[in-house]
Amino acid sequence: MLELADIVRAVSPEERASWRLSHSHKQALQAIEQCRTAALGGHAFQCDHCGKDHYSYHSCGNRHCPKCHGQQTAQWLEQQRARLLPCAYYLVTFTLPAELRPVARSHQKVVYGLLLGCAAAALQKLLKDPKWLGAQASLLGVLHTWTRAMLYHPHAHFLVSAGGLSKDGQQWVELKNPQFLVPVHALSAIFRAKLRDAFQRAGLHGQISPQVWSQHKKWVVHAQPAGRGQKVLEYLGRYVFRIAITNSRLERFENGEVTFRYRDNRTQQIKRVCLSAADFLARFLQHVLPKGFAKVRHYGLGASACCKRRDQARALLQPTPSPTTPAVEGSSDSQAREAGSTTCRCPYCGVGQLIYMGQVPRRKKVPP
Repeated sequence: MLELADIVRAVSPEERASWRLSHSHKQALQAIEQCRTAALGGHAFQCDHCGKDHYSYHSCGNRHCPKCHGQQTAQWLEQQRARLLPCAYYLVTFTLPAELRPVARSHQKVVYGLLLGCAAAALQKLLKDPKWLGAQASLLGVLHTWTRAMLYHPHAHFLVSAGGLSKDGQQWVELKNPQFLVPVHALSAIFRAKLRDAFQRAGLHGQISPQVWSQHKKWVVHAQPAGRGQKVLEYLGRYVFRIAITNSRLERFENGEVTFRYRDNRTQQIKRVCLSAADFLARFLQHVLPKGFAKVRHYGLGASACCKRRDQARALLQPTPSPTTPAVEGSSDSQAREAGSTTCRCPYCGVGQLIYMGQVPRRKKVPP
């Protein structure tokens, strides 16, 4: 199967050196190129029937690699399901206007943080109003920067509880209208004002046309019911530990051109995009996040500092205690022991069993 790593390897180091890449970009490309190859070391096995050697190499662990983090995604989903309150939820999406995207691209760490923070603050401001809720809700925010065609489109998804805990912690407060979270028009205006002020404090307002902040400029904010939140978590979980595209959507790589497919969001029809390898990687790399940036953030009752109040809310909603999530081992030592004790059928002869022989050392690390 065609992989993103095949496209990365096809672009020469000389051509890559001519690109204007950040350190995060270089690290991502190198990690994807080396993922599950001898460069990262691994474990050696031998068939007890045909004697053939078999190698299982380590994953790169980079959060932008489409081959990694399957286990981490499953663990994250289990943890978030355990944090969900037994109530209805809404999905609210905040989209950064096109006029702000050049600034966002140049100041990613700052602008992405402002996008998440201002969206959460706008939501909390309206939710605290007794006209709509008058209580503290639980918010889970996740940053996305791409469309299905991998175009640059920064937006933030928020999973918001349709209710909240009273200030004194003694009562679970329901929405005044169960079919309505908050007025989207007012939410959009508050979000715009908070982001405008935040851009000024960050010293970025001089790079932006004043027309963006005009009341006549439409800012896209969308809210819809999300059931009990499970389906939305599954959707968000697909992109928490990887970005933009999966290997399964890559169709062809011929004559230096990459073809990938996507489903159009409006028509639901399958469409295809054909790009040169360099253009394809450029489109992919614009979604590589700055080092250390947290794309998932909790607010309100969802915040770590509010775990006691969240437990109070759960007790009010669900008197019987919920089961705790079992701890999952993730150390490299335990993985090595597991690799040594596991046997499977030989992929060459299909008869014998693979016997663990030892570790394959990692190659000397080369700077990206």
